[in-house]
Amino acid sequence: MQNRIIYILILFTSVISYGQVNLTVTPDKTTYNGKDIVNLSIVLEISGSENNPQTKLRLPDFSKFNLIGTGSVNNAFMDPETNTVVSQSVTRLALEPKQKGKLKIGSFLITINNKIYKTEPFEILVKDLEKKTATAANTSKDVYLNMEIDDREVYQDQPTVAVLKVYSKNMDNLRKVRNIHLPEQENLDVFPISFARSEIDPSDNGSMASQILAVFMVFPNEAGYVDVPGVSASLNSYSHRDKIVSNKVKINVKKLPEGSPECFKNAVGNFNVSVANISKEKVEVKKPMNVLVKVTGEGNLKSMEIPKIAASPDYEVFAPKITSRVLVGTEGMKGEVLANYLVIPKKAGEITIRTEHFAFFDPSNKEYVDLGEQSLAVNAFSHDQILESRTTVEKVNEYTNTFLETVNTPVLKTTSLKVKEKSKFHWNILFTNIAILLGLFLAYLGFKTWQRKNRSVKETATPEPTGSVEETEREIREKQKTDINDYFSYLENLKDNSDYERFFQAFDELDGEVRKQYAGGSVSDFSSTLENHHGLAFAEEYRSLIQRVQMEKYAPVKSPEAMDELLTAIVNLYSRISK
Repeated sequence: MQNRIIYILILFTSVISYGQVNLTVTPDKTTYNGKDIVNLSIVLEISGSENNPQTKLRLPDFSKFNLIGTGSVNNAFMDPETNTVVSQSVTRLALEPKQKGKLKIGSFLITINNKIYKTEPFEILVKDLEKKTATAANTSKDVYLNMEIDDREVYQDQPTVAVLKVYSKNMDNLRKVRNIHLPEQENLDVFPISFARSEIDPSDNGSMASQILAVFMVFPNEAGYVDVPGVSASLNSYSHRDKIVSNKVKINVKKLPEGSPECFKNAVGNFNVSVANISKEKVEVKKPMNVLVKVTGEGNLKSMEIPKIAASPDYEVFAPKITSRVLVGTEGMKGEVLANYLVIPKKAGEITIRTEHFAFFDPSNKEYVDLGEQSLAVNAFSHDQILESRTTVEKVNEYTNTFLETVNTPVLKTTSLKVKEKSKFHWNILFTNIAILLGLFLAYLGFKTWQRKNRSVKETATPEPTGSVEETEREIREKQKTDINDYFSYLENLKDNSDYERFFQAFDELDGEVRKQYAGGSVSDFSSTLENHHGLAFAEEYRSLIQRVQMEKYAPVKSPEAMDELLTAIVNLYSRISK
């Protein structure tokens, strides 16, 4: 009898303890349409303070859903009947079904006092009513748009492809859809892939036909759940024009993993970086050279930040011209981005041009890749070294070309005699050039002899009084002074005809003629002369103009506006110099 009483007490105690924990799950409904969100409420009630959870609430397999939202609330109250404290935790889950039909939701589990509590699994029904719902919204037109994105879970700055389709019961309505406008939003970039229409696809049951209107790529640039806005289009008919808008699509944008390198900015994909010197001439100090930084690969090429050329005391670098050759396709964005820099070496010798460190995130391997810095070693020569390195043939060719370009002879077509560098050497042309040079040299000697005799006769007949040295220099300078207005008109004509090569040749002639008025010399000597006569500011203005002319001369692209400003500066400065 005593054993029976103990058994009853133990059984009663187990029933009470079992009732102290209650775990339930409740859906908001059991039948859903294709676009409905499944809301689940999980309630955990624990009576008494001796029952403590040992694990967190464990969720079932949600591979057939997208978990788009969670939330939980905890509270406690006193049960007046049992006079015990009841702790209650309510968790809300928002799920987006990935497929249609019957979907099973498994058990939720939690461990309390070494005992596992779980809910019973249940099923929900997701109906395929997406087309019918959209059709009902556009019943009067019998046509609607639908945007589909298969991959709705991507990383930040990783692309996903969207397809825009049009549906209608009447196939004629499909041809009336025009003026497609892709979505625009600050937290995503959209690039079209194709606006080519596909063949009309009749539905299986014959009630709805469809056609692909556009394919485009979406780059979300912030993490979290992002709504891709609907695509709009116009439905044209003979009587009116209506605007139709597609559905919105929510995508889950995963935040990039932690531990990114310091040089990582926003490059997501797979890339390579290279740097090269594309100038054909030898690198000369204080002369611009073209350096090309190229980024190739696959990823967000149009929105990423490409590495820049790092600053250095050995050279001066200017803002680049950015060009891109990118192909946007269903497999991703592939191609290359080019940055063309103007770099001016400041010293002679070995110079290393380096880019900034560059890193990117590879979503396929889910890791960061640090490419480091790219470097380009160049050997800069001084102007004297450039002149000394030329061969005798190159010097003769340069002198001959200069002569033939500046002197026109009525007998020979001199442009055909111009020697092209790095071409097959023709001995006949060389001998012809030498003969012309000898003839010109003999003519020059005869002219100087005649001039000397004529001058001696004039000095004997009418001796002129000699003045001071300053007056003599002034007279010589006045005799040598060139009418630079002719050069200004010539330069303006060349600029208007976009003949920039001859424009800069004419400027070199103008600069040489003006420097001859001040006893010749190099650019640096002439700058010192200007400083002595006109002041430091005037000389600095001259040096800045010469550097500006050199930059425009070797610039890969010359704009008419920049050339207008350059000509104005030339006219302004050289007019004041020649006064």
